[in-house]
Amino acid sequence: MSLFLVVIIALALVFDYINGFHDAANSIATIVSTKVLSPFQAVMWAALFNFVAFFIFKDHGVANTIAKTVKEEFITLPVIMSGLIAAISWNLVTWWFGIPSSSSHTLIGGFAGAAIAHAGFGGVNPEPIIKTASFIVLAPLIGMIMAYIISLWFIYSFRRGIVPKIISLAVIMVVIILLSTLRISNGCCSQRY
Repeated sequence: MSLFLVVIIALALVFDYINGFHDAANSIATIVSTKVLSPFQAVMWAALFNFVAFFIFKDHGVANTIAKTVKEEFITLPVIMSGLIAAISWNLVTWWFGIPSSSSHTLIGGFAGAAIAHAGFGGVNPEPIIKTASFIVLAPLIGMIMAYIISLWFIYSFRRGIVPKIISLAVIMVVIILLSTLRISNGCCSQRY
């Protein structure tokens, strides 16, 4: 095994480690900032559901999308290494400045950029990149619209009394359930690199 390949494997392990603390912070921030769980409880909760995801999902959709980003004839060790270095760098920058970002999208962008530097725009498959880029734009917009609608509903539907308190407890339980499914799906994606 060449030294270059060993370096790439080491970089992949570094990326996976950085992906772990990068995504853990993103996934538990909501549940801690809303005071639904304490930071310790949230970390334990995230670890549990990330572990559970391994046994639930056997799909390799994320890895397949990342693999299809670059055309096969242009996948070389320098392209892989450059893509990993770009993804690691961007993950660290977004983590340091507190910018929420996706490690999967970062990896797709890193490999695409490395392939374009290596072979020009003909080195990448546009379909997975366009699909990924469109949801990078659409997902926050859809989330903002849904959050706005839910916020308006909460503001105008609750009055003083016992019913709002009961509904608040129910909402907290729903938040825990929904964020648990988010953690499981995130764990599924993180394990498929």
